[in-house]
Amino acid sequence: MGRSSAVTPLGTSNDRPRAIEVTEFIRPVYGGLVPAAGSSENGTMNERQQPVLDCLQALGIAFDRYEHPPVATVAEALVHWAGIEATHCKNLFLRNQKGDRHYLVVVPHSKRVDLRQVAEQIGDGKLSFGSPERLMKHLGLTPGSVSPFGLLNDPGRHVRLFLDVDLTGAARLAFHPNDNTATLALADADFERFLQHTGHQARFIRT
Repeated sequence: MGRSSAVTPLGTSNDRPRAIEVTEFIRPVYGGLVPAAGSSENGTMNERQQPVLDCLQALGIAFDRYEHPPVATVAEALVHWAGIEATHCKNLFLRNQKGDRHYLVVVPHSKRVDLRQVAEQIGDGKLSFGSPERLMKHLGLTPGSVSPFGLLNDPGRHVRLFLDVDLTGAARLAFHPNDNTATLALADADFERFLQHTGHQARFIRT
């Protein structure tokens, strides 16, 4: 996939996300600064975000974290993503008709997704969106917070991951850290390392 590139943290404003300044840093060999675990001067990291941050830090993965108001849809998030230099994604939690297989499909946020075409490429029958109950059971997430970081809550690897092929050209990717009041931006190569850690194999489709 893509190569990493630098990103300049945003300043604080009423309508822009703010890069979190913290009192302690880890400096990994890959360069950049990784916010240390715990709370910061400008914001706190809730119980859903903290396992994600702990995991990335343990893997030596650098990232930028931005706070913003809760956003339930891409349309709501766009204004808060302005200025974050990364490819933002739409994350779809899907199930097959029998309900015995579940999928996480990740596409660039601007793409419209035809579930029939996705089903054909995945090789399953009719697909539909998973219920909030299924989402919580399999990824430990709530609607509006769907993210590949939820794969941390799927140690049995029951959820199959599919990425849009257009994401292969992205230098940096941005996702919610399992909570829709923040966005994390990280290098594409580091996202691959995260997936290696969880053991989820990414397969590619064209949406």
